[in-house]
Amino acid sequence: MSELTIQFGQLVRKYRKERNMSQEQLALLCNMDRSYLGRVERGEVNPTLEKIYELSNALQIKASELMP
Repeated sequence: MSELTIQFGQLVRKYRKERNMSQEQLALLCNMDRSYLGRVERGEVNPTLEKIYELSNALQIKASELMP
């Protein structure tokens, strides 16, 4: 786990919680498994650019807002 992936995951979790969304809800909107989203939020995986854009679209923010 790199510091960047950890910070990215913390930002995903922050924006998700601000929108009162569960991991399950966000994962469904992004066409990803809830367990994968959990790993993203914990900084255990390095998401692809496509996944970053899917997350930002589902959270209704710019992809750049997820960058640490």
